[in-house]
Amino acid sequence: MKYHYKTEEVCPKEIIFELNDGILSHVQFLYGGCPGNLQALPRLVENMSVEEVTQKLEGIKCGRKNTSCADQLVKAIKKAYEEEKKVVS
Repeated sequence: MKYHYKTEEVCPKEIIFELNDGILSHVQFLYGGCPGNLQALPRLVENMSVEEVTQKLEGIKCGRKNTSCADQLVKAIKKAYEEEKKVVS
């Protein structure tokens, strides 16, 4: 299923991604951010499980911010995963 997530406290304003059976794909960061990082991050997490991405990226901070693009991605996929589990139940 395709999801849109409005970010907080980071340069990109939105993350779009697909989550199917807990596997992440087609990640895009939109409307701002560091182009190189925002190309690399989706490639690194492509076809990873929610658990793997969470384990690797949760809690990463950017400068003085309490979050980062990577951390916002974790927040987005965890929220989507919870929604996905409710639909299956």
